Amino acid sequence: MKAQSFHIETFGCQMNEHDSEKIQGLLCHRGMVPVASSEEADLVILNTCSVREKAVQKVYSRLGEINHRKRQKREFLIGVVGCVAQQESDDMARKAPFVDLIVGTHMYYAIPDLLDEIEQRASGHKGAGLVETRFLEDLVPVEIEARARANSFRANITIMEGCNKYCSFCIVPFTRGKERNRPARLILEEAERAVDNGFREILLLGQTVNAYRNPERPRDRFARLLDDISSIRGLERLRFTSPHPKEFDDETIAVMGQSSVICNQVHLPVQSGSDRVLSRMRRQYSRDRFLDLVDKFNSCGRPIAFSTDVIVGFPGESEEDFELTLSLVEAVGFESMFSFKYSPRPHTEANEWEDDVPESEKTRRLMLLQRLQKGIQLRLNQERYLGKSFEVLVEGTARDRIHIFGRTTSNRIVNFAGTQEPGSLVPVRVLAAGPNSVKGEQLAPVAL
Repeated sequence: MKAQSFHIETFGCQMNEHDSEKIQGLLCHRGMVPVASSEEADLVILNTCSVREKAVQKVYSRLGEINHRKRQKREFLIGVVGCVAQQESDDMARKAPFVDLIVGTHMYYAIPDLLDEIEQRASGHKGAGLVETRFLEDLVPVEIEARARANSFRANITIMEGCNKYCSFCIVPFTRGKERNRPARLILEEAERAVDNGFREILLLGQTVNAYRNPERPRDRFARLLDDISSIRGLERLRFTSPHPKEFDDETIAVMGQSSVICNQVHLPVQSGSDRVLSRMRRQYSRDRFLDLVDKFNSCGRPIAFSTDVIVGFPGESEEDFELTLSLVEAVGFESMFSFKYSPRPHTEANEWEDDVPESEKTRRLMLLQRLQKGIQLRLNQERYLGKSFEVLVEGTARDRIHIFGRTTSNRIVNFAGTQEPGSLVPVRVLAAGPNSVKGEQLAPVAL
């Protein structure tokens, strides 16, 4: 029996969200129909992240929850794709033998063919489980139709995948492989189609997005691509994630300073403020070099909002190292932060080291860091947003289920009363500022 309907559950980053869009497009092309819940589906796919151990545990927990459908309906199919599938392929086949399809990060484009094979095997009573986790040398292009994208206003576009950095704590090179870049002409064509289809914002994606090199013209780097895409007539906002501080050059900073289409926000994942820890992490920059990069952005000709990632409790991190992280966070003034306690990841260099910072100390440091950051965010929201007006791109209903919310070009979330559909651009004056978001009121449009 051929699966007719599917449901995709996405864990992790925006790259995973975009991969889910691609998988949905492939399955729709196969003739399948997306449904809103796992209970309605003939096929459930978990698109997974393994950057932290909790994320892996969450996937196995979810598999246990949906296995009851398998016991009730033999034809029901379960697939796991993405980073956990890549990392855990053999173990998953043993731990969760009821999973029908385990597909790594390079092979999602083959899912329709693999489903055909599963159905043929099942009809022949030969067992249905398949594992496909090969790495490929080149990116396989998968066109995304407008209807397969997750929302109606933002088009996610992959420009590169993989990472060559091999930071000592990071599993990405082992789950996503080495850097693979798409030709710029294909990226531009996809961006132009997205704008023609009414998308107001484009988000460029890559594990180390600003390491991009055009494989057809290696001298053309990320700055050239940014400049070309930002020049597309009709495009209103251009963002990118996730960059590496080492890969920013003066040309990229200059392009960001000159173009109002490129959003005035940049993610700078510092991870630590200590040179000793940064060296052990193999981050390829020092504290001073990172602060110099911040200074260059601050001098580029327009205000830039910074966000970051920080790990506390890395092996060997002393109290002095942690204090240096706190002082860097205070010095930069990040508008938002993702902060985590270190957890060992398989295959990485740091996995072989003693995890010598006690869990209680990791928790203490994380709480201190988050308390500091909360105060910084409150101060910056009051200084930079309170009483001022911004153009907000509406994204949907706010958490209170009463207001709607959107983002400024600097990525600040704004909640306000309104009825506009996602994708609307609305002028809003900020009336109140908290540490995580701000509240405002819609302004009347200016008469022409």
